[in-house]
Amino acid sequence: MISVAEATRLVAATIRPLGVEYLSLSLATGRVLREDLRADRDFPPFNRVAMDGMAVRYEALAAGQTEFRIHHTQFAGQPPQALPEATAAVEIMTGAMLPPGVDTVIRYEDLTFRTDADGQRWATVQALPPRAGHNVHPQAADRQQGDLLVPAGTRLEPAEVAVAATVGAATVAVSRRPRVAVVSTGDELVPITEQPQAHQIRRSNAIMLQAAAEAAGARTEIFHFDDDPDALRQGLPALLAGFDAVVLSGGVSMGKADFLPSVLRELGVEQVFHEVKQRPGKPFWFGQQPGGAVVFALPGNPVSTFVNFYRYARPWLLAVQQPAGTSAAGAAPVPAVLTHPIDFKPPMTHFLLVSLEPGPDGRLLATPERAGGSGDMASLLTSSGFLELPPEPEHFAAGTVLPVWRFR
Repeated sequence: MISVAEATRLVAATIRPLGVEYLSLSLATGRVLREDLRADRDFPPFNRVAMDGMAVRYEALAAGQTEFRIHHTQFAGQPPQALPEATAAVEIMTGAMLPPGVDTVIRYEDLTFRTDADGQRWATVQALPPRAGHNVHPQAADRQQGDLLVPAGTRLEPAEVAVAATVGAATVAVSRRPRVAVVSTGDELVPITEQPQAHQIRRSNAIMLQAAAEAAGARTEIFHFDDDPDALRQGLPALLAGFDAVVLSGGVSMGKADFLPSVLRELGVEQVFHEVKQRPGKPFWFGQQPGGAVVFALPGNPVSTFVNFYRYARPWLLAVQQPAGTSAAGAAPVPAVLTHPIDFKPPMTHFLLVSLEPGPDGRLLATPERAGGSGDMASLLTSSGFLELPPEPEHFAAGTVLPVWRFR
């Protein structure tokens, strides 16, 4: 057996960035950007009016003028019309370009209006603005032309998509989604649409792995093989050649029906390691087909499958979508404070299911959850992640800070 640290290093050594594809911005949400997005002009691109109201020259206010003749009205989207008289004003709307000759905006709430006998409108200032430039968003106050806005390696969420649209990036370069074959193995497994007999269970691990891989950005297909070495020999080669990763559940331990390690080696998959000093999930098998897929063969108990995926496979999937030299957000653990003491004697890494909540000092608090072992799938429902307890010491006191791998 190897250590968790060594297993992590060996998995990471197989990471290679995926290729790039070009997508319409409307289809790119959730994808990883592979080019820098820069401001094509200043943000905002002009002195932008921030309130509906009246635009004036501040020096007129400073000189004591409180009533202004409305020279014209300007709406957002209209070219600005210069104000020729320093003592007049422009009625103006939010989002409009501040016209030449004025520098300050007074909101409607601080004005009263009247119309004289000649039909001329006048506005009286009820509350003076505190300074010149009030209610004006100055040109380039947020970003300047050429500034980096969204760096390569960023996952495009709605805010990033909005910025991309603002700079005219109708098509963006993104990482190709990793292709993942999700494989369940075992004679005892039946499709989730069937009623299992007393000795059977449904193929829930495959559905779970598919959901987790899709959430990490992968494109998946599900396959199933019974505990039959010939079926594995016939079915696996196409998956090893046609996918970036093959994630299997079951068939990797020491049982008489655990054929996967030997069959994978027969098919030319190079074993990188088998068995890690960890609980749960010790029988984890990892390898790579030369020129083909990386193989994560996970033990079949549901919590073991789940923990191994989030500890090893998910970081790999996130990393291969990143440009070389960058790291993926959410691919590493965060520190959390253990709220109750834990004793764990075997000299191996222990992945402890915990619920998480913020503490009064802002630190993340991790409370151990009751679990019935690696077969207790329901324990995942009340957990938010798993703490990684090192092989030593045997006793972990309340208040110990440890890394936690979040899955929600």
